[in-house]
Amino acid sequence: VQLQASGGGLVQTGGSLRLSCAASGRPFSRFALGWFRQAPGKEREFVAAICRSEGSTRYADSVKGRFTISRDNAKKTVYLQMNSLNPEDTAVYLCAAAAVIITVCPTGHNEFGYWGQGTQVTVSS
Repeated sequence: VQLQASGGGLVQTGGSLRLSCAASGRPFSRFALGWFRQAPGKEREFVAAICRSEGSTRYADSVKGRFTISRDNAKKTVYLQMNSLNPEDTAVYLCAAAAVIITVCPTGHNEFGYWGQGTQVTVSS
């Protein structure tokens, strides 16, 4: 599956952005999907995941209550709605897909086999 992320940009503290990640190729519904981020000089960090089962999601503690991940299988797209952004959220955001059985919902970056190119999110103070 090929992934293409978009929607990043520059926003002020307290603002919102919605990231999108469009997929092409293999059947989208067979994948768990995730968002990760990587800031300069830091390791890649899990942000959110949405399982194959509709409505089942996982979030990093740092974004819980502020970010919402969702998927539209018909459009083959996963979204990340980001609210109440702060400068610590500044990073390149990457979408990822994992071909897993329906009972598995991965959160580790090594569990995802497919990656998009990333989109930059910058939050100014």
